Amino acid sequence: MTVDLTRDGAVARLMLNRPGKANALTSPILDELAAALEALAGDAGLRAVVLGGAGKAFCGGADVNELARLDASSAGAFVGRIHRACAALRRLPVPVVARLHGAVIGAGLELAAACDLRIAAEGTRFAMPEVRLGIPSVVEAALLPRLMGSGRAAWLVLTGEAIDARRAFEWGLVEEVCEPAALDERLSVLAQALLAGDRKALAVQKRLLHLWDEAPLDASVAESIERFASCYPSNWLSSWTGKR
Repeated sequence: MTVDLTRDGAVARLMLNRPGKANALTSPILDELAAALEALAGDAGLRAVVLGGAGKAFCGGADVNELARLDASSAGAFVGRIHRACAALRRLPVPVVARLHGAVIGAGLELAAACDLRIAAEGTRFAMPEVRLGIPSVVEAALLPRLMGSGRAAWLVLTGEAIDARRAFEWGLVEEVCEPAALDERLSVLAQALLAGDRKALAVQKRLLHLWDEAPLDASVAESIERFASCYPSNWLSSWTGKR
C-alpha cells in the first residue's frame, strides 16, 4: 500500500507512503488516495482527518518519470487524478489538516492547499516548479491566490523558486509553524480543538468557507443565513443553555 490509513478514535490519519521517492505521486497513488478519501466521506463516526507523508518529506510532487512519459493525449488524465484527490479532500464533511515537513512541492502543495488547515515543521520547503519543467501549474494550484493573495501565488508559480516555512506562514499559506519534534503534539492539540466542535456545524462551516471563497458577498450572506437556520434545533445548544 502506498497510502496508509490509521484511526485514532474519531480522527483518521492518511499517510503517503513512498518515502524512498519523497512520496512522489504516481497515478496508482493518486487513485488510492482518492478512493480512501471518498470512502471516508461516508464514515458517520469520523470527526477529523490528518494528511501527512512518511519519511523525510510530505510530498515531492508528481513522479517525474511518469511526467516524462505523458503526452498531449494522456496529460489531462494525469492531472485529472490530482484534481480528483484534491476534490475529495475538499468534499470531506470534516476538517482536514495537512501535516507538512521536509518538502511540499508541486502537486504535493496542491494537496496541502486542498486541506482546510496546515501545520508545517521548521525547515519545510514549499515550491511550484512546474514552469521550469515546461508545464504550467494547474488544477488546485487555483486555490493558491485564495490562500495567499494573487501576487504571492504568482511569485510561486512564475518563478518556481522555493520558500521556507516561515515565509509560508507570513504569506498565509500555512496556519502554524513549529519545531519538527513538536509537530505531532501540535497536531494533537489542533485535533482536540476540532473534536470540541459539533460535527454537523463543522460540516456546514466547511461548506460555507468554500462558498465564501467563490461566491459574491450577497450570495455568501444569503446562504449563510439559510445554513444557520438549518442547524436548529441544536441538541447541544439546548443542553448548554439549560445548564446556565
